[in-house]
Amino acid sequence: MVNPRAEEMFRRDFACQSVGIRLDEVDVGYAQLRMTVARSMLNGHGVAHGGYLFLLADAAFAYAANSHGPVTVAQHATVSFFQPVDVDDVLLAQARQRSRQGRSGIYDVTVSRVGEESADPQMVAEFRGQSMMLSGNPFADRHKHVDGRA
Repeated sequence: MVNPRAEEMFRRDFACQSVGIRLDEVDVGYAQLRMTVARSMLNGHGVAHGGYLFLLADAAFAYAANSHGPVTVAQHATVSFFQPVDVDDVLLAQARQRSRQGRSGIYDVTVSRVGEESADPQMVAEFRGQSMMLSGNPFADRHKHVDGRA
């Protein structure tokens, strides 16, 4: 299930769209996205460039952090890579809120290689993001009805 706010955000998310990232699920404090590794994502060692794994994890973090409503951006993020990723591998990023206090939040994202239904996902990277909620909502005017009501 993907909520309408996440769908609207995704329509403007050209970075995710350009590399084939798909939204599977977005709920309050949680997001699951997936991506298939394309040949154009390989580095000089013949494995997926870490930047693409970071992009997938960062996107899952963004959708989970923005699931509460107010516009929220990344303040800091780190990633650890555990296994190389090959062309045609399907990656699943699952972001979970760990803490949200005031305007700040902490989210952990596990990126796994998923395969056949019977195979267990293999963790390939772990990401931690710290978010900062912006004051106000710069998109508020876009949601008003014709008569001016929200």
